Amino acid sequence: MSFGMGRTAVASGTALLICLGTTGTAAADEEPPAPTAPGPEQAVETGDGVAQDDTDINDRADWESDEPGGVVNPRYCDGPQTWIEITSKKNYHVASWWNGTKYKDGPGGSMTVSVTRAGTISMEISAGEEAEASVVVAKAKVSISAKIAASVSVTTGHTYTHEIAKKKYGHLQYGSWGYKVGWTKYRRKGNGCGSPTVVTSGTATLPTKETGWKYWETSS
Repeated sequence: MSFGMGRTAVASGTALLICLGTTGTAAADEEPPAPTAPGPEQAVETGDGVAQDDTDINDRADWESDEPGGVVNPRYCDGPQTWIEITSKKNYHVASWWNGTKYKDGPGGSMTVSVTRAGTISMEISAGEEAEASVVVAKAKVSISAKIAASVSVTTGHTYTHEIAKKKYGHLQYGSWGYKVGWTKYRRKGNGCGSPTVVTSGTATLPTKETGWKYWETSS
């Protein structure tokens, strides 16, 4: 090898070392890439080598909170209360007992009748005051029939004919096709959280807007 060629080889080797040194310095100055967080379907490996599901502990339905009040909400009460409930009902013909709305005929044959005198059929309550009566009507309108009313007007007219069985007497009574109900008034004292006590109870006959004749027969 000539002197000139050896000098060229030394220079090339020196340049290569400088280049490698520069590259190593640049790599050292760069920050390492951030670790990639596992996705929703990835498992996380714990220190003991066991894979765990990456589920947020707060998303577990069966997890119990250690914080006071974290699970049980405070009980809410409305304070002292008084209310009325309808406890029973049955169909009931609320009669209009004034003259001109009730007839009897027979034995046998047929009878033709009509309302000859106008009037008003009103509810009747066995216990309580006017305040209880209005609440009973309101509760019955919601729980039984919207046609229920505290009173119903009856006008003249409404002619009706009915056959009477042989040797029997026929009866026709005008009225409202309403209901007979049982009702109870309850009360809670103090903060309203305790069990209710019964204040009073009774029955009531409630007319509806549907009116008409009721027929029945007797032997005398």
